[in-house]
Amino acid sequence: MSKTLNIEDLDRAVLRKLETLQSIFSDMGSALIAYSGGVDSTLLTKVAKDVLKSKAVAVTSESETYPLRESRQAKELARQLGIRHIIINTRELDNEEFSKNSPQRCYFCKKELFSRLLDLAKQHSLDYVVEGSNHDDRSDYRPGLKAIEELGIRSPLKEAELTKKEIRILSKMFGLSSWNKPSFACLSSRFPYGTKITKDGLIKVDRAEGVLLKFGFSQLRVRIHGPIARIEVPKEDISLFFKAGLSDRVVEEFKKIGFFYVTLDLAGYETGSMNKLLKSEDKFGY
Repeated sequence: MSKTLNIEDLDRAVLRKLETLQSIFSDMGSALIAYSGGVDSTLLTKVAKDVLKSKAVAVTSESETYPLRESRQAKELARQLGIRHIIINTRELDNEEFSKNSPQRCYFCKKELFSRLLDLAKQHSLDYVVEGSNHDDRSDYRPGLKAIEELGIRSPLKEAELTKKEIRILSKMFGLSSWNKPSFACLSSRFPYGTKITKDGLIKVDRAEGVLLKFGFSQLRVRIHGPIARIEVPKEDISLFFKAGLSDRVVEEFKKIGFFYVTLDLAGYETGSMNKLLKSEDKFGY
């Protein structure tokens, strides 16, 4: 597939969804976009900017739970889109309800973040706050969506019934460099529920994932289990660890970071893999 596509090459159903998304923004009149720089929020921001012009403003939150590399990428993409871009700072670890890492962790995070964004939207006379959940997000455990619904935040991609695959197709059509960006979630998702989220732990995970990125992996997670690092990569990438001594180099780097044991999950990368523990509570008794 080439970097750009002709509209004629796209499925008509996808184009109808794009038209629906454009209509949603047109009806809004103005919007503040929760913008992370990921695939979903970048397409959302692109369409909002095209439809609303100066009445669309993007906001990115910087915190200890997101790597600086993600923030840098978001800033560069926002510059390319030509949208006004505001950076705010959040301190999730100061909220005990968040740091103790219950299964409701994301609820408390989103409640605080989007409450701030609502205030910011009022300051800039913007009628709506929108975020990038898509049609596929209905199938996973996402307590943050409850906070979003309670606060009246709009999710235009979901409203237009756009799936992740369709979002990537449209992003590629628009020439967005984010079209094939790997999925990413905040670093707190690397901790098993009930394990306190600490600044030191976040730094370890961030540095460990940086090591894997340096070695050429793209879609990945490093889950932290006390002194153990559990690496998740797509199944087709697992064999790479056993070529040219890469596994030894990874272990060496991870031990420098502070992990005592380094494991490779043979099940491969899986979004929301920590949520399996919630479904297994009765079986295993925790």
